[in-house]
Formats: sequence, C-alpha cells, structure tokens
Amino acid sequence: MAQTRDLDLVIRHVLAGLGHGIHAGRERGAGVEFSEYRAYAPGDEWRRVDWKLLARADRYFIREAERDSHVAVWLWLDATASMAEPSRDINGIDKLWFARTVLACVAAIAQRQGDAFGLVICSDGKVEFTPATRGPRQLQRVLAQLNKAQPLGGLPASEVLKAHLHFARSPSVIFAASDFLDWPSPLSEALQRLRRMHHDVRLLTLRTQAEMDASFRTGSAYRDPERSTGLHRLTGVDRASYRAQSRAHFDGVVRACRQSDIVQREACIEQPVVEVLRCWLRAAGGSGR
Repeated sequence: MAQTRDLDLVIRHVLAGLGHGIHAGRERGAGVEFSEYRAYAPGDEWRRVDWKLLARADRYFIREAERDSHVAVWLWLDATASMAEPSRDINGIDKLWFARTVLACVAAIAQRQGDAFGLVICSDGKVEFTPATRGPRQLQRVLAQLNKAQPLGGLPASEVLKAHLHFARSPSVIFAASDFLDWPSPLSEALQRLRRMHHDVRLLTLRTQAEMDASFRTGSAYRDPERSTGLHRLTGVDRASYRAQSRAHFDGVVRACRQSDIVQREACIEQPVVEVLRCWLRAAGGSGR
C-alpha cells in the first residue's frame, strides 16, 4: 500500500478488510424518500435508473433520494509541513499519506451510504474547500484533491478559519486528521467552535512510532519544518524529558477533547490502516457515519 498513490486501489483493499464490523453499504427503504429526477451521468449506478420513465421519455433518468437526517460528512485534512514526518520503519509512509488514506476511506463509506460529503484542506496558511455533494463523481473529486495535497507551511490564522466555518451550516459530521502538535491552535479552536455549534466532531491524532517512544537516533539533528528556530539534537539524556513533555502535551489534547465532547483517537502511522479506521469509526458510534 505504501508504494502506490492509487487511492481507489487502497480504498478497495482497506474496506474489504473492515469485514462486517462496520456496515458500509447504502441504506434503502425506511428513512430514504424520493426527492427528484436528474439526467443519467457516466458512473451512476444502473439500479437507480427509472426504467418506467425510460420507456415513456426514451431517456435515462436517475431517481435521487434524500435521508431523513440530511447529515453531511466533512473530511478535514491537516496538510501543513509537520505532516511530512516519515515513518522510520516503513518506507513510503508519512503522516500525510496516512491521513489522506484514512480520510479517503471515510469518503468512500459516505459515498456508499448516499451521504453528501466534502473536503477541507489546511496547508501553507490557506484553506481549500471541495463543497459537499453526493455521488461517485464527488468521490473522484475528493480523491483528486487529497492526492494533490502537499505538506507545506503552517496552519491558517484563527480569523481565516473562523471566516470559513460557514461550510457547516447544516448538521454535519467532521472527521479531522492531524498530528495536533500545535494545541491550542487555530485548528483546534475551529474544531471546538464547530462542536459548540452542535456538529459531531471526530479527531484522529497521528504520530510516528519514533515520536511515541523517542526512538530517534542519538545525536540526530532535527529542524521544526514550520518554524525557523534552528536545529535540535536529541541526546540519550534528552529522551526521558522528551517522552514526559510529549505525553503531557497529548494528555492535554485528550482532556480538551473530553471537555468539548469531541471524539478523539490517537494512532501510530505504522499501524494497519484498517485497524485504525475500524477503531475510529466504532469510537464514534459504530455505524460508519
């Protein structure tokens, strides 16, 4: 999986591994009501064609349906420079690869369930949106944007993010993937504000195994990619202090999420994607939504 950039292939592999623990199929019958007809477009499912209308109009039309809940799914990707941190154990994997892969799988589940879904990307001080809508073509748009994301710069300013929160006017579920090395931050403030607006907010905190157990090579020099503060060297004496400060930071993230009633899960990017995805979705309610 680490050697391919074909998100379609990765999604098929991961969702096949979810088994029966999460229902990812489209729900039909009760709770789904007819909304309108629209013209057939390449990629639409043939089972949604209205064959009786075809016989009368000699054209293909798709029956659109709406759910009673009208909940939109939003995927929020942190694509700042720190997300370029690679695994020291698995070639080809970094935090951004893992984040985009997990979010792509959530998008595929939303598409299969008939939910509207959109994408928010924070990178290089900017915010980029893909508006929420339904269907297989939307999935391809979202995957294309996820593939294009590059780990650059820092987070947008608080004012910038606050001005863009209009995207979640209707009830929404927000899946946000980041390393959350900055907390509090403009990103954490925006997510907490969305929760206060009664949206369902679910965070995935990503770390490398080296970050979790301080298994960096002794004497190696590191530079913060989002700040020009010089080089930092980690010696054997520093490891205990690093572990303590790191754990204190992420314990603070957990406490803040609990206080805000935000679902939060921590994952190591060396873990199997299917394992992390199953844990994240079940922690959020076990329905795959």
